[in-house]
Amino acid sequence: MTSDAGGQPYDADLMAAVTELGTALRELVDASVLTTVPADQLRAAAADARAVTARLAATQRPATQLPVLDDPLVFRRVYNPVSGVGSALAPPVRIRRVEGGVVGEALLGPAYEGPPGYVHGGMSSLLMDQLLGSAAIAAGLWGMTVRLEVDYRRPVPLSTPLTMRAQVTEAAGHKCVVTGTIATASASDRTLVEARGVFVMPREELHADYFGAITDASGQHRPPGRPTDATALTDRP
Repeated sequence: MTSDAGGQPYDADLMAAVTELGTALRELVDASVLTTVPADQLRAAAADARAVTARLAATQRPATQLPVLDDPLVFRRVYNPVSGVGSALAPPVRIRRVEGGVVGEALLGPAYEGPPGYVHGGMSSLLMDQLLGSAAIAAGLWGMTVRLEVDYRRPVPLSTPLTMRAQVTEAAGHKCVVTGTIATASASDRTLVEARGVFVMPREELHADYFGAITDASGQHRPPGRPTDATALTDRP
């Protein structure tokens, strides 16, 4: 067993296995986008994929039950669609704390293509929503997105290392404003996408309405006190 600072212990071998499967699934998605094999091989691959699906579906948790490896108190979400190590949808983005905010790093392959050769604009919005929320958490705040404004200055290239930055610019009461950018790692001073988000902590009565059905991994009714999609942030450079 191992644990994050301040978090609950978790099974390191299970975490490694979830990470391995997530990586394999992302490789499969990329291969499926680029493949030019004939129809009979596509059908054979589809049959193999369905067999794996049936194997994984043999036992499943309810959708309202948190995965056993998740720990909302340290913002560890292994199936988060942006940064979850076990998610086939996530690049994944690796997020770390820096002075004044957070930095995220990722490389988006052909599965995220919008215009030929470039990242889909909706994916840029998804990345920014995650980074802005993570910056709020790093500042000791949290909230749910109530407004997200995105300016697309230049297209974001596929298969290119990206650097994303975010920082809190305003905070008052239950509300905070966070700004962020996306750039290539090789030209981090040339902004491709700029975003501004407003995050608000839900009122107590809404908190219960939104998250009252959530249970922990054991099935106990313990809705997270600070529900968030952000994963754990590291302090490593």
